[in-house]
Amino acid sequence: MGGTAVEQGPGGVKAPDGGWGWAVLVGCFVITGFSYAFPKAVSVFFKELIREFDVGYSDTAWISSILLAMLYGSGPLCSVLVNRFGCRPVMLVGGILASLGMILASFSTSIIHIYLSTGVITGLGLALNFQPSLIMLNRYFSEKRPLANGLSAAGSPVALCCLSPLGQVLQYQYGWRGSFLILGGILLNCCVCAALMRPLVAPKTLKSKELEQDNEEEAEKKKPKAKMLDFSVFKDRGFVIYTVAASIMVLGLFVPPVFVVSYAKELGNEDTKSALLLSILGFIDMFARPTCGLIAGMKWVRPRCVYLFSFAMIFNGITDLIGSQANDYTTLVIFCIFFGLSYGMVGALQFEVLMAIVGTEKFSSAIGLVLLMEAIAVLVGPPAAGRLLDATHNYMWIFLLAGCEVVLAAVVLATCNFLFIKKQPSASADKLENITVTEECSKGPDVNDEEEKGAREEQEKETKEELKEKEETDKEKEERIRPASLIVDSQEVEKFLKEPTQNGDMANSPETSL
Repeated sequence: MGGTAVEQGPGGVKAPDGGWGWAVLVGCFVITGFSYAFPKAVSVFFKELIREFDVGYSDTAWISSILLAMLYGSGPLCSVLVNRFGCRPVMLVGGILASLGMILASFSTSIIHIYLSTGVITGLGLALNFQPSLIMLNRYFSEKRPLANGLSAAGSPVALCCLSPLGQVLQYQYGWRGSFLILGGILLNCCVCAALMRPLVAPKTLKSKELEQDNEEEAEKKKPKAKMLDFSVFKDRGFVIYTVAASIMVLGLFVPPVFVVSYAKELGNEDTKSALLLSILGFIDMFARPTCGLIAGMKWVRPRCVYLFSFAMIFNGITDLIGSQANDYTTLVIFCIFFGLSYGMVGALQFEVLMAIVGTEKFSSAIGLVLLMEAIAVLVGPPAAGRLLDATHNYMWIFLLAGCEVVLAAVVLATCNFLFIKKQPSASADKLENITVTEECSKGPDVNDEEEKGAREEQEKETKEELKEKEETDKEKEERIRPASLIVDSQEVEKFLKEPTQNGDMANSPETSL
């Protein structure tokens, strides 16, 4: 948590930060929208289901609860499948399951059938799409990853703004059974998004081909068993702190969007006017997520991204605390504007911080374990707030409780990160550390061992003697190779200069002799 991990995909492939990654980002945008918006969009059909099966509102509310529980609770199962089969096959199966669940729900004869089809089957299918899409996004982006996370997270409010009106139109035209059948067809687009998730492959060179051929036999003999679920992430303090803080945060994060419409109705506002509050919240959320992703990608901000995430949670919690004192529609609109801004910041940063903590290799296991812990909090948070509302008959207390939980999560994350996580050393310190490591490797691991010292000294002496022998032999070779004509005596030169030439003249200088 003190710094970002070096991002490389499977097999040491570096994240391209573009190229086909933008197609992966589009697929992740669509799947994030389906995963988060679909449980809320299904609530449009609750009144028709109450009339059809003669059940209460609490019975139909279980459909969305089961969807969210499957989305979060099946995280470890998704991690195992991704580590075993890869992202693309798992997402293709998930898209088929998500569509099949809605198609089967259109033939339901009881509310239990809808629980099993829409809640379990469709929820599992969306989970098998959501988690692998985030893993692929993490593999394709490194430097631009905060922006990519912000843009993909914006799929949730965009899809919510599209699916809710679409559900109302479909219900008016075809009824809830025909609407479920059409929505099942729309969810087949998850398979199209899965086809975009092309795995990263390192470019093959001559050297890599030769190494592959040489190491094929050894690799076949020594095949390490791949970990289906890597629990070693719990040894990382940063991951443990993040998991605890995220679990506390989820207890109160989803409470205000669930109860804000009922809160507005309690104050005497019309149904359409009250429902407009969610549209305002979603519109602000739509722009807050990519903007926060841009800010998180700045050079000065990115190493301190965990503190930006803590600030976003404090902002969200304080908004809940202030919003608990709302007494008219205008104050609720202001509350939804600020809540949408803070909610978008949290949505854009939560997975970016997790990616920075664990890195690419362990992210598939880490996100599954985190989502499992959050699933428990999702099942506990809103029902607990509902019981508090039944006991007090006052919306102020549930907003106060939600705000305190989110602020507590921010305090835990920031303080524990500051106290227990060491900062990553600078570049110069890294260089010095590398130098010392190489020196230690050359000297050996155990310097105090006398036997190893003696062996090293003998080796050094032998190398010195060999070097001396080589120098002597080189000198002898040079003398042997050098011709005798090049060896000139000074006395012979003087005699030569004083001797008369053939024409009887005396050479006065070396130049005249030449």
